[in-house]
Amino acid sequence: MNNSLLNVTRLTMRFGGLLAIDNVGFDVKNNEIFSVIGPNGAGKTTVFNCISGFYKPNFGSIFIGKNNITGKANYKIARYGLVRTFQNIRLFKKLTSLENLLIAQHMHIESRILYGLLNLKSYRLSEKKALINAKNWLNLVGLTDLANREAGSLAYGHQKQLEIARCMITNPKLLMLDEPAAGLNPYEKNDLQKLIHKLRCDHNVTILLIEHDMSLIMNVSDRILVMENGRSLVIGSPKQIRNNQLVIKAYLGDE
Repeated sequence: MNNSLLNVTRLTMRFGGLLAIDNVGFDVKNNEIFSVIGPNGAGKTTVFNCISGFYKPNFGSIFIGKNNITGKANYKIARYGLVRTFQNIRLFKKLTSLENLLIAQHMHIESRILYGLLNLKSYRLSEKKALINAKNWLNLVGLTDLANREAGSLAYGHQKQLEIARCMITNPKLLMLDEPAAGLNPYEKNDLQKLIHKLRCDHNVTILLIEHDMSLIMNVSDRILVMENGRSLVIGSPKQIRNNQLVIKAYLGDE
């Protein structure tokens, strides 16, 4: 518990008569890569949406460190250092790659109108720092040459990289990745795997991951939660999960 960044306890979510997640609990340790897997309809995205504030759970608790974030709005949860990507990319498509990263820093920039109108030194310095930071992240994800391209015109894999950079530029404690490998080719998936390791090792971020690509999951995860029909089936290391008969049955069915 003391070494955990995220604690989810007895999480339950209903949509009318449908029990989407039922008494789900797990913890994510500091600097861990923790993955959630399961068949379609297992409740993975609902868990993500409850943690990130897009759904208010019917029951249970969610803590980041000592802070209870259960049922809080997503913008309030972001202040505790939790950011996420989405299955459907949510970039500002008509803005450039660079502009997307500048906008993401708006909470960290001295942006009061009066400061800008007076062209105060603190305002100029904050703008300069934001620009340097944006260029650094474009370089880290390999998009420097595409800095001035509209985000909507980028290849799909590049849009995914930009979305991760837009999250990371806010210096989060916990990065939630929702199906980051979906739609990527094998080359792009290999780059994504390297990027995930780099974010954890070089930027000390904890990662919570939903993914269907089992090769990626097994290669990057420290621990894995397997869900089935809205419930926690088992939690373990990649090796434990790979050889677990309950997991094999959930994915492949009975012989």
